[in-house]
Amino acid sequence: MIPDEMLDSGLGDADDDDFDSAVGIADAELPDHRYLDRELSWLSFNQRVLELGEDPRVPALERANFLAIFGSNLDEFFMVRVAGLKRRIITGLALPSNVGRAAQDVLADISRDAHALQLRHAEAWQSLVKPALADAGIEVIGWGDLDETDRETLHDYFQAQVFPVLMPLAVDPAHPFPYISGLSLNLAIRVRNAKTGRQEFARLKVPPMLPRFVRVSRDGDHARYLPLEDLISNHLGDLFPGMEILDHHAFRLTRNEDVVIEEDETENLIQALEAELLRRRFGPPIRLEITDDMDDLTLDLLLKELDITEQEVYRLPGPLDLRGLFDLSRIDRPDLHFPPHVPTTAVAFQPGDNNERPDIFAAIRKGDVLVHHPYESFATSVQAFLEQAAKDPHVLAIKQTLYRTSGDSPIVQALIDAAEAGKQVLALVEVKARFDEANNIVWARKLEKAGVHVVYGLVGLKTHCKLALVIRQEGGVLRSYSHVGTGNYNPKTSRIYEDLGLFTVDPDVGRDLTRLFNELSGYAIEKKFKRLLVAPLHLRKGLIRLIDRERRNAESGKLAGIRIKVNSMVDEQIIDALYRASQAGVPIQIWVRGICSIRPGVPGMSENITVRSILGRYLEHSRIFAFRNDGDPQAYIGSADMMHRNLDRRVEALVRIAAPEQVAELNDLFALAMSDETSSWWLGEDGVWTRHSADADGAPLTDIQDKTMAMVQRRRRSRAVR
Repeated sequence: MIPDEMLDSGLGDADDDDFDSAVGIADAELPDHRYLDRELSWLSFNQRVLELGEDPRVPALERANFLAIFGSNLDEFFMVRVAGLKRRIITGLALPSNVGRAAQDVLADISRDAHALQLRHAEAWQSLVKPALADAGIEVIGWGDLDETDRETLHDYFQAQVFPVLMPLAVDPAHPFPYISGLSLNLAIRVRNAKTGRQEFARLKVPPMLPRFVRVSRDGDHARYLPLEDLISNHLGDLFPGMEILDHHAFRLTRNEDVVIEEDETENLIQALEAELLRRRFGPPIRLEITDDMDDLTLDLLLKELDITEQEVYRLPGPLDLRGLFDLSRIDRPDLHFPPHVPTTAVAFQPGDNNERPDIFAAIRKGDVLVHHPYESFATSVQAFLEQAAKDPHVLAIKQTLYRTSGDSPIVQALIDAAEAGKQVLALVEVKARFDEANNIVWARKLEKAGVHVVYGLVGLKTHCKLALVIRQEGGVLRSYSHVGTGNYNPKTSRIYEDLGLFTVDPDVGRDLTRLFNELSGYAIEKKFKRLLVAPLHLRKGLIRLIDRERRNAESGKLAGIRIKVNSMVDEQIIDALYRASQAGVPIQIWVRGICSIRPGVPGMSENITVRSILGRYLEHSRIFAFRNDGDPQAYIGSADMMHRNLDRRVEALVRIAAPEQVAELNDLFALAMSDETSSWWLGEDGVWTRHSADADGAPLTDIQDKTMAMVQRRRRSRAVR
């Protein structure tokens, strides 16, 4: 599973038509070559993550964390995007990319840029972050840096904790080349039989359950660590007694771990998915990482046995697999981490004068509540909402979508408690959530055993919308309490993902959600909605209508403007609508975290489009769509990115924000993000992202995440004073 700490890479399904349709609807009035390549754009996103690891102004352990995130992101990119492209090339199904490039050329472009980035990543560790940690008292050392006392201590540790779990596998006529699992770190070892003089090969897997960096010593804030593979390499004689160790090198293999399920031909999706997850472990190799000192004899053997090409080999200075830096980044050294941010309770949900437990339902009845995580607490808003609903005797039913959550989640427990209390509970679980499939199957069955009605969505569609609906009996009538969010119902990621959520008792939203849940648990989505835009049938069309309205306003001399915040901007129809609006003079601001295929600043096409990206301690995850609308601003929030998969093959939902002060709050946030005084990356028409993090005097620009936390805390204090 990809770790929670990763900066969600926003990768699409490998079966996406991102590879398979160069354009949506051709527009003869727009120039050719108007899109940026989506795969290279993703690599540019991961380069921005790397730049945070390279930044000396970022605390040292946070820099190590960003290097680990970079590695984790790149692994997923190869397992999904590169694997999917290779599969389509092999089967002859790969069509040109979104910029008209042949699939083989795209693969060559990826290889070129990924090689350069991996070398830069390794250099960032060796020359920048490792020395910075050493200066702060955290040393990652080699075996040659140890004295005899250290070596004796580590020998005892090796014998007691490491040696018993190692499994050396010989390769000879009696022992075929072993299976190499994806993302495992391995040692390729050549030995000579002292009696026969014959050379042999062996493979040794570095145990993933052991600490990647073994602590050698600690004295106050000063600590020394040795990579686990270095410890093992210097005890190979214990594993091969009577043999002469000739050579050893680390290597790491990445496999295709994409899941392909033919849902139309599958009676039981859960059973099919479990079988496919087993198959995933044995996917074909797509990348081989080796240390730069590996000899040709060993490399030739690996190439032959793994059936991999030279282009797929990444020769790097050690250590390999810097995801291990996640462990180091958790060291308890507050001075080497970002200053702590403590989430506050949203003003509407704060306790009363007597510090009594807040009534979430009463607060929502007073007016729509917009919460902003992680600045405002998930536990005292979303979690409290569902926990109160589970216990409230007046609540008759709870309906919720669950895309990614944790197995020990209080959200899951609240649904179980509600079902056991006799309430009607519906959980729409997306078991196809990438890399969380196995976890989702486990707790989906746990919900079923408790009496929750568990459904798995619609055939051919992932259910990605973030919705919760509580039906409560009040005064003889039923009232709907709704939550529509931009992020998953996951208490763990809610601490590091920036997201928005709307709580409302508006009957229009309640009816919209009731209808949508009925269709998700029953049959296909066909109806239209009052305050929601829902994919796959209506969301793209609805957004294009809103964009075109701004274009017509500009052409008529009325106030016009568009602001969009997404994780990815790829969909050609949306991009072309934005180009047409820009040509009409509409100022357009795009705030994107990851992939962006729009080409801003091109005279005659997109000179009115500005694109910025922000990365930091929190993963910018919310989606906002704001329109000036001739002085009557409108805004939507929701789950959808501007990608084919979101708009065509997922159930997504955006909700219109009704309260003017909340629309203004979203626009204020946007204005801060797009300000030249805020630290961000700027996208040029050539597709190059340029970081702007300091002013002309070298002083750091505003960190939007720090400033937002400060503003939210001031809001809480001002209420307390009143």
